[in-house]
Amino acid sequence: MAKHVVATAAEIPDGGRKLVEINGRPIAIFHVKGEFFALYDKCPHEGGSLCTGKLTSLVGSDGPGRYSLSRQGEIVRCPWHGWEFDLRTGKSYCDPVKMRVRNYAVSVEPGARVVEGPYQAETFPVSVEGEYVVVEV
Repeated sequence: MAKHVVATAAEIPDGGRKLVEINGRPIAIFHVKGEFFALYDKCPHEGGSLCTGKLTSLVGSDGPGRYSLSRQGEIVRCPWHGWEFDLRTGKSYCDPVKMRVRNYAVSVEPGARVVEGPYQAETFPVSVEGEYVVVEV
């Protein structure tokens, strides 16, 4: 899988998101509590943009009238029909057996590593500041 630099880490604030296009594919990048996640931006139900969806929590229940919230901000709700997907896995919570959205590996790499690359070329002095968000597609 190829790696693609999509943003600096500072460009997407905690709780934020960014829509990018890689090889013609719309990919939504989410930043939640210091972690970055990437999902294909189209809900498999009817194609709503997940990047514009609400981030919510996982709701659990051990009986009628009792519920608990966990994993705050790690579930995205499609803005069209409310289908929910796990940012970590792409798993659907509306139809977990049949539906999921493609998720992609994301890493945050130092700028120096991104600049070095595997290429041989004439070099010039370059300074790199900060860290970059890199998506594997």
